[in-house]
Amino acid sequence: MRNLILLLISALAHAQSDVPEKYWIDDSNFEDVVGNNNAFGDDNNDTIVVEFWAKFNEANCFNEWKQIKDASYYRVDISKAPQAKKKYRVRMVPAVLVFKSGSMEKIFKAGLDLTLPVGLAEIQETINEINLASNF
Repeated sequence: MRNLILLLISALAHAQSDVPEKYWIDDSNFEDVVGNNNAFGDDNNDTIVVEFWAKFNEANCFNEWKQIKDASYYRVDISKAPQAKKKYRVRMVPAVLVFKSGSMEKIFKAGLDLTLPVGLAEIQETINEINLASNF
């Protein structure tokens, strides 16, 4: 039984998909990042994916973030970004917001079960559509 518990704890920790510190934003830099001021010296991509996250629900985080293409990814701890949480009406986490040139284009919100109803394929399709539409 003890081994099963240790295995479960290990699996949950892995499911969190540790996000390096440079991808975490809060109220102090949120608008700079989504406003495409290139706050962290990343490439010139102006499509930004922001995941609103909470420690209490880390098991349901968006763990495929490394596979996103043609957009920059950032994560927000809702306890450190109450203004952004309020502005974008994030009431459940995880929530994934897609911005283009500083404007929010799409939001994917967790349901009452606190799980995101979409996966990487749907988020990537949205990114592709937004990027294609901006080419005109």
